[in-house]
Amino acid sequence: MGRDVSAITVSTQDRRRYREKVQRCLEAFAAMLRESRFATDPPSMGMEIELNLVDEAGRPVMRNAAVLEAISDEQWATELAQCNIEVNLPPYPLAAKSLGALEQTVRDALNDADARARQEGARLMLVGILPTLREADLTESALSANPRYRLLNEQILTARGGEAMHLDIDGTERLRTHADSISPEAACTSVQYHLQVSPEDFAAYWNASQMIAGVQAALAANSPFLFGRELWAETRIPLFEQATDTRAKELREQGVRPRVWFGERWIDSVLDLFEENSRYFSPLLPVCEDDEPLEQLARGEAPGLDELTLHNGTIYRWNRPVYDIAQGRPHLRVENRVLPAGPTVADTMANGAFYYGLVRALADEERPPWNRMSFHAAATNLRRGARYGLDAMLAWPGVGEVTVTDLVLKWLLPQAAIGLDRWGVDGVVRDRLLGIIEQRCLARRNGATWQAMTVHAIGGDRPEALRLMVQRYIEHMHTNAPVHTWPIGS
Repeated sequence: MGRDVSAITVSTQDRRRYREKVQRCLEAFAAMLRESRFATDPPSMGMEIELNLVDEAGRPVMRNAAVLEAISDEQWATELAQCNIEVNLPPYPLAAKSLGALEQTVRDALNDADARARQEGARLMLVGILPTLREADLTESALSANPRYRLLNEQILTARGGEAMHLDIDGTERLRTHADSISPEAACTSVQYHLQVSPEDFAAYWNASQMIAGVQAALAANSPFLFGRELWAETRIPLFEQATDTRAKELREQGVRPRVWFGERWIDSVLDLFEENSRYFSPLLPVCEDDEPLEQLARGEAPGLDELTLHNGTIYRWNRPVYDIAQGRPHLRVENRVLPAGPTVADTMANGAFYYGLVRALADEERPPWNRMSFHAAATNLRRGARYGLDAMLAWPGVGEVTVTDLVLKWLLPQAAIGLDRWGVDGVVRDRLLGIIEQRCLARRNGATWQAMTVHAIGGDRPEALRLMVQRYIEHMHTNAPVHTWPIGS
């Protein structure tokens, strides 16, 4: 969820000072881009994975503080609700056997954490939305103890004029409900792929990431159930949009931009995104630091741009720009936030290989492919992919309307393979991971289809069917066999 903040009372003066500081950060950032002050390291990748805590019966466990104490590793941290935790993996170079090495690192980290969580009566589960969550599980009391989450909750509700959150998701079934806090957003657990690139290449990689977001959502959908209802294949998408919406009804009607935002145009520079953040979105966490970025630049230091990055962390783009400093040197990353967690580490790494390979191939094209695709079409693809999963019909330049499985099998998998080759990824690793994507398309089975088919096969009482499905899911998850190989109903 981003940088921690202390509990504060926000005043009008705080907001004014913060806005002014964000503008000074923007000036410093623009100067850094002009003066080429960024690290020139080869591109690298990283991952964040959010997980759910469940008991042996498959129901949520609100004990993340105790579980994190048992894990006792700085890579692990709280997430929004007490039934969530996240792990931040170290960066890896995009080369040779690095994807395989990262996969083993993830498996080792999750296995160790799961063993320690069991000491606290909890298990870890990689899934987009925990199917056994009930509305009663996600109230304000479920928020983690970190003051950031309480402040964020207060500020979002204040921005809405105190109006309750309204959830209305129409899918296979329909969910209509209200919430008195942002806690339903905690139902969304994702995997985030990071790609460090140069400022000169950033726009191409961000545009490519936006272009394939709908394909990613359809291929890896793993969130078909929320509060007992079967909704979208990737229900995280509309849930996240609605559960963190700072706009009252009147502002939505006026066309004010939502906090969870796909965007509205292709970009020419990373600066475009940070300028949009400042122009369109009011501050939610107006906390100022003492450092002055322009003075730091004048001294030859790398400024933290704390206010700019904090503001950026409260605008939930599906592909977010990230400014960071490592070993005293600033760098830029694309943070790809489209996908749900799970079902297995193997599936997660296959999704990552597809992403890293495909964006490289698209970004390298001499004639940028996004110039042949409207931004509106890319946004529509995301909603179709999330709604219909492997049954989605998507638009693609030079192809037209096509099923996502045909698009991937005939056009995009070969490009992803080319991209991985250009990164220098080992051919054996490339073929194994992209082979999982290929077989998923051929079998027409991802996490969402397996969950829905298994619940229907179990039948009977829906809450009990969901609980039994979760237990079976966790058993299969620990085999690390890709989800397309899992038997239905067992």
